[in-house]
This record gives sequence, structure tokens and C-alpha cells, in this order.
Amino acid sequence: MPTLLLGASALNIYAVLLIVGRAVIFRTRLYRPMLWNIWLSILPILILIVAITVGIGALLISRPVGYLVLALCSIIWLLMLPNASYLITELNLSHRQPEDSVPMWFDIILVITLAMSGVINTVINLFTAHTLSALFFYGDYATNYLQPLVLATLGAVLVLVAFGMYLGRYLRFNSWDLRHPVSFVKKLGEHFSTRENLLASGGFTLTYAIFLALIYLVTAGPLIHFMVRFESLG
Repeated sequence: MPTLLLGASALNIYAVLLIVGRAVIFRTRLYRPMLWNIWLSILPILILIVAITVGIGALLISRPVGYLVLALCSIIWLLMLPNASYLITELNLSHRQPEDSVPMWFDIILVITLAMSGVINTVINLFTAHTLSALFFYGDYATNYLQPLVLATLGAVLVLVAFGMYLGRYLRFNSWDLRHPVSFVKKLGEHFSTRENLLASGGFTLTYAIFLALIYLVTAGPLIHFMVRFESLG
């Protein structure tokens, strides 16, 4: 886990340096939305850290209050989590302008770094949620990562994250749009009133959820396997 955190931090910093360097080296405008998106990508894990700290404190005072705090924090975290994986959609190079003097090779490595920073940030969130769900359902995480209920929870989070990415990219929704539930539901209903949009959202959600699941398997899988194996031997 420390190596994963270190790698994520390095990717985030490198993405920021490339974005700022693009403006400085090639004398073009600084594309601030990318910097904002990096911050939004990091925010869910910060929310999770605060939620764990506050939740544990509340549990020590009162179990019902503690569970309520954890539930509310979990909802906020889940609403913000798609902002991390959303960085994948920057691969469309929509920031490029016809008059830009920036070489294509530079923008390619920039958006790949940006996208992968978001993916790894998502993996860290998923691993933390995976661990907490095993702990919540079974009181122990090391030997219960692979329990059906825990895996089902992880799968549900992956699907919701991918669906949130779709809403962000194609309906231009932000997490804070839920402050206006009436307009949110109205726009949602209008969009999904057509069969084409339903099929498109289903295809997008399934495809991206599988992608994130495979990345999670490759990155966090070996760590989980080691922890389960080590505990079983002990």
C-alpha cells in the first residue's frame, strides 16, 4: 500500500508539472480545468480519510451516531469518486486548439499521465473501500477480501463509478449538481427517454467498469493475495 500511495503521488505531481510545463515551455495558455480535475481526483481519498477519522471518533461516543456519520460520509465519498476515474476521458485531447504550437507527442504523454493518475487514485479509493467493507461485514479484512458480499459491494461501487463518469462526460453533470435535485432528475429523465441513450449509457458503464476492475486486479490484486495468503499461513 505505501508503494501504491507513493506511485499515485508521483503520478499526480508529474501530471501537474506537465500541464504547467506545457504553458511555460510552449508559451500557450494554461489549461486550468486539468489542474482542477486533478484536485477533484485526489479529493475522494481525502474525504475517505476524514470519514474514517470522524467515524471512529463518533463510534466511540455512540454507535448509532457513528454509523450515521459513516453512512453520510460514504454517500459523499461515493458521489465524489467518479471525479477520479473521470480523468480517463481527457484522452479525447479536447484541450488542443488548432493554433497550438504544442507537439502532439507532448499532449499524448500529458493526457496519458493525467488519465493514469486518475486511475491509480481510483484504485487507492477502491482498495480502501474494499478493506473497510471486509472489516464492516466480517470484523476482519485479511481473510475476507474474497467473500461474495464484499466482492459484490466492490462491484457495485465500480458500476456506480463508471455510470458517474458517463453522467459527467455526456450530461456534463458534476457531483454538486445534486444540490438542485429537481433540475437534475428532469435532465436525467429527458436524456434517458430515448433507447439510444439507454444503450449508450449501458455500454459505457459496463465497458469502463470492466476496465477499472481489471486495473484493480492487476494493481491491488497481488497485495490482496499476499495478505490473504499470509494470514492463512499464520
